[in-house]
Amino acid sequence: MATTPGGASAQARRDPSGPSTARTVLVTATAALGGFLFGFDTAVINGAVAAVGQQFSAPPFVLGFAVASALLGCAVGAWYAGGLADRYGRIRVMVLASVLFTVSALGSGLAFTIWDLSFWRIVGGLGVGAASVIAPAYIAEISPARMRGRLGSLQQLAIVTGIFIALLVDYALVVLSGSATAPLWFGLETWRWMFLSEMLPAVAYGVLALTIPESPRYLVARQDLVQAAHVLRRFVGGDVDERIREIGRTLAGRSERGGFATILGPRAGLLPIVWVGIALSVFQQFTGINVIFYYSTVLWQAVGFAEQDALAITVITSVTNIATTILAISLIDRVGRKPLLLVGAVGQFACLGVLAVLFGTAPVVDGQPTLAGTAGLVALVAANLYVVFFGVSWGPVVWVLLGEMFNNRIRAMALAVAAAAQWVANFVISTTFPALAAVGLGLAYGVYTFFAFVSIFFVVRFIRETKGRELEEML
Repeated sequence: MATTPGGASAQARRDPSGPSTARTVLVTATAALGGFLFGFDTAVINGAVAAVGQQFSAPPFVLGFAVASALLGCAVGAWYAGGLADRYGRIRVMVLASVLFTVSALGSGLAFTIWDLSFWRIVGGLGVGAASVIAPAYIAEISPARMRGRLGSLQQLAIVTGIFIALLVDYALVVLSGSATAPLWFGLETWRWMFLSEMLPAVAYGVLALTIPESPRYLVARQDLVQAAHVLRRFVGGDVDERIREIGRTLAGRSERGGFATILGPRAGLLPIVWVGIALSVFQQFTGINVIFYYSTVLWQAVGFAEQDALAITVITSVTNIATTILAISLIDRVGRKPLLLVGAVGQFACLGVLAVLFGTAPVVDGQPTLAGTAGLVALVAANLYVVFFGVSWGPVVWVLLGEMFNNRIRAMALAVAAAAQWVANFVISTTFPALAAVGLGLAYGVYTFFAFVSIFFVVRFIRETKGRELEEML
C-alpha cells in the first residue's frame, strides 16, 4: 500500500545510518560490473577468432558474422532494456543480464558449429545491451549530484578494464596450453575456455546485484515511498520529503503513457532531448574509436610494424585508455561534462587529421601504405593521443550524460534508444572499416576526422551542462 511522503520520512528517520560515500561507491561499483562484463564479452573473442575459424572451417564472411553478431544482440538488448527496467525494476534487469552473460559463456564455450556459436554470441550481446542501459541509469539515480559524474564514470572504467582483463585471460590461457587450438582442461580446446572464463564474473554480477537496493526513482514510480525514502536517506541524503515530492512531480503523467510512448513528442516524433542523446551516442562511435580496438594489431602490421610490436602497441593503447578514464573520474565533477566533451572533440579532430594525412600520403608497398622513420613515430603518438582525448572525454562522459540528461519519466526508455543507436553505430563503423581501408587508410581516417569536426559544433550547440544538477531538474 502507498504511504505519504511524510510517513516515508518518519520511517526513514528511524534508520540511524545516513549517506556514506564508501557505501555509495560499493553499490555503484556493483552496478558497474555490468560494464565490466560488457567490455569482457566484446573483447574475449579477440584471442579465439583464428582458432574458431580453423575449428569450424568457417569462410571469412561467416567468421566475420560470428564476431559481429554480438553487436546485433547488443542493439536489441539495449532497445528492450529500458521498458523492462521501468516495468520490473533496475535490479531484475541486472539479474537478467547476468543470466544472459552466463548462458552465452557456457553455450559459446561448448559450441558445436559456427552457427550455434553465433547464436550464443547474440545471446551474450543481449546481456551487453541490457547492461549498457541499466548501469548508467541506476548509477545516476542512486548517486548524490555532487559526485554523480565520478560515479557514472565507473561504467566506462569498468568497460575498459573488462576489455583489458579479457585480453589478459586470453593471453594467459594460450601461455598455459601453447595455442588457442590446443586442448587445455577436460580435453576442451583453449579457445573454448576463453569463453567459459566469462562465467565467473557473470555469476558474481547476478549474485551481487541481489545485494544492492532498488533505484529510489523506480520505487517512487511504484508508490513504495517508505523504501524509496530509506534508500534516499542512506545514499543521497538531504530533505527526503522534498526529494520524494520532486521525483513524484517529474513522474507525473507516466501512468497514462508507458514504454516507447514516453519519449514521443506531441507530433509523434521523438522528443528533442532524445535526439540529442542519439546523436551523442553516434558521434562517440563515428570518430572510429572501436577501429583502434578491433583492428589495431592488423592496422599497425599493415603500415610496417612487426607482429610482436603491433601487439605491444595494442596493449599500450588499452592501458592508456584505463589511465585516461581514471583521469576523467577525477575531473568530471570539477570541470564539468561539456568542457571535457569539447576538449575531447577538438583533440580527436587534430589527432585523426594527422593520421588521415600520414596514411593518405604514405608510400604504397605491395598494396599497403608504409610508414617509416619519423612518420611511423608520429602516427604512433597521434593514435595514442587520440585514445587519450577519447578516454578523458567521450568515453566516460557520454555514459554519464546518458544516465543523467533525461528526466525521470523518460530516462530508462530514452537511454535504451540512445544505447541501441550506439550499438548500431558501432556495428556500422566496425563492418565498414575493412572496405574503407581497402580503398585507402587515408580515406578511412578522413571519414572519422570529418565526424570529429562535426562533433565540435554539436557539443557547442546542443549539449547542456548537467554538473551539480539534481535529476529532478532535468527537463
